[in-house]
Amino acid sequence: MEPHDQTHGGDGGEGENCSVSGFDSAEKVIIRWDATASEEAREKMIFNDPQEVNLYLNAVDEIQKYVSSGGEIENRANSAIQIAMARLEDEFRNILVSHSSPINSDSLMLSSSSSSHLEVDEDGSSSNNGNEEDDQQEEEETDLLKRSGSSASTGSATVRLPTGRGSYSRSTSSIREIELIPIESVIHLSWIARRMVSAGYLRECIQVYGSVRKSAVDSSFRRLGIEKLSIGDVQRLNWEALEQKIRRWIRAAKICVRVVFASEKLLCEHVFESVGAVNIHEACFMETVKGPAIQLFNFAEAISISRRSPEKLFKILDLHDALIELLPDIESVFDLKSSDSIRVQAAGILSRLAEAARGILSEFENAVLREPSRVPVPGGTIHPLTRYVMNYISLISEYRPTLIDLIMSKPSRNATDSNTPDFDFSELENNKGPLALHLIWIIVILQFNLEGKSKYYKNAALSHLFIMNNAHYIVQKIKGSPELREMIGDLYLRKLTGKFRQAATYYQRAAWVKVLYCLRDEGLHTKGSFSSGVSRSALRERFKSFNALFEEVHRVQSQWLVPDSQLREELKISILEKLSPAYRSFLGRFRSHIESGKHPENYIKISVEDLETEVLDLFEGYSATQHLRRRSE
Repeated sequence: MEPHDQTHGGDGGEGENCSVSGFDSAEKVIIRWDATASEEAREKMIFNDPQEVNLYLNAVDEIQKYVSSGGEIENRANSAIQIAMARLEDEFRNILVSHSSPINSDSLMLSSSSSSHLEVDEDGSSSNNGNEEDDQQEEEETDLLKRSGSSASTGSATVRLPTGRGSYSRSTSSIREIELIPIESVIHLSWIARRMVSAGYLRECIQVYGSVRKSAVDSSFRRLGIEKLSIGDVQRLNWEALEQKIRRWIRAAKICVRVVFASEKLLCEHVFESVGAVNIHEACFMETVKGPAIQLFNFAEAISISRRSPEKLFKILDLHDALIELLPDIESVFDLKSSDSIRVQAAGILSRLAEAARGILSEFENAVLREPSRVPVPGGTIHPLTRYVMNYISLISEYRPTLIDLIMSKPSRNATDSNTPDFDFSELENNKGPLALHLIWIIVILQFNLEGKSKYYKNAALSHLFIMNNAHYIVQKIKGSPELREMIGDLYLRKLTGKFRQAATYYQRAAWVKVLYCLRDEGLHTKGSFSSGVSRSALRERFKSFNALFEEVHRVQSQWLVPDSQLREELKISILEKLSPAYRSFLGRFRSHIESGKHPENYIKISVEDLETEVLDLFEGYSATQHLRRRSE
């Protein structure tokens, strides 16, 4: 029970004498605990002894009656109150400091109702959607979350408020307000606060409370790995270090808002709910958490306004998702008028992250279009730009739920710019949203860039092989991602498939038409008629030309590359379907004319079987030395 609290004096006579006597006794109690005058008072704390607590607080209440009574007793009362307030301020600070360690690891708990929360499995191990870090920091965060209360698993809200000497905590679907200070100490703090405020020491009360609790919040921040970094500090970090800090921040921010800040607010309410001053709990709450909250959100602020680059997109989207998930909790915890600035900052960061994501996507499109490399990739294989872009947009498709709400306008192109591909979106717009159109547009400009790069090959056949390889890779990446395939759609996928098949056809024409031309009958008959005799000299020249051309094609194209094994085999089969029958037929018609003459081995150098074997050597990326070694085997 709280010591008796009266704020009115006696009515004179015997009552007045009793009151004066009561004042004298109360004054003695106050002076006995004056730390400036007594060694014993400096070494002991009143609130360690319940009897002394009652005696001292009753004395303060008694003295308080006389602070405006006039005369000598008023002067004595004011002097005693000053001593008492200094003592109560020390007691207030001591109780707070005694319970200012970082939030207990047994107390921290996050909601398991959302898949994006840091979750705790039944065996106590933690998981975070695959983004785990095997370092000491994560182990500490896991330890902070190892024990959850029984109310967490139900998903329903539970409330337990102070009842006598019980404990207090409060839990909603995502916010976990926990006991920071034992209820008995909370009651003591409330008793002290009411008397300090009543005596006009509101500012001192708020300052002491805020400074001690802010230190406790800072300690919790350090345990969670939240560093004191200015916006400039964040922007100077290299991206690898920043990525790790973003992952850590996302996990820590959920704990800070849902547990740390929410619990601090609850503590303020319970300490100051019985104090008469208006909104004192709001002032104390903001005194405690405003600095840490600004520190927390300044990190996300720095990311939102940092220099844009493609590799930052996905972490920016992770931040955006985390903030949009946290925003209702931020609005709930910081629902006071005095904390408007925190809500405004969080909403502003969310808006700037969204704008940054849109800007990065636009800049990525321009970067793909303008990528300047002019050195042809060896063997016509898949260009690094193709791999990078397709992996990038595959990741974009995985962020579809977020980006579909952020990307609201379709791609735009400058129709007068000859360096921009001409593409008509009209046939796709009916069933494709802006995000899907942006992904298609990125593929269009990638192909446009690749077409330009293909011109740096001096061999036309290799140029077509390069386009075939890259178009095929694009198609396979789309088919391999259900999210990306759904967004691109079968209509445009069929166009892309047609693109690589067309390039394969162009390659075969450019690479093999001269070889196949050697196997025609025209020019071999002495009188220009099939029924006439065969010119042996013309036939020998024809075999020599075929041998030389085939040898050159084989030498060159065995160094070329078709990385996809299935495409490589299909291309070889397609070549053989044309070349083998033509060569077999040519040999059947003209072999006897060569073998009946001198040195037939100088003209018929390769059998049909050997030809097929050598075609199967193509597109393996052999070096010139490897090629010679294989020919000699």
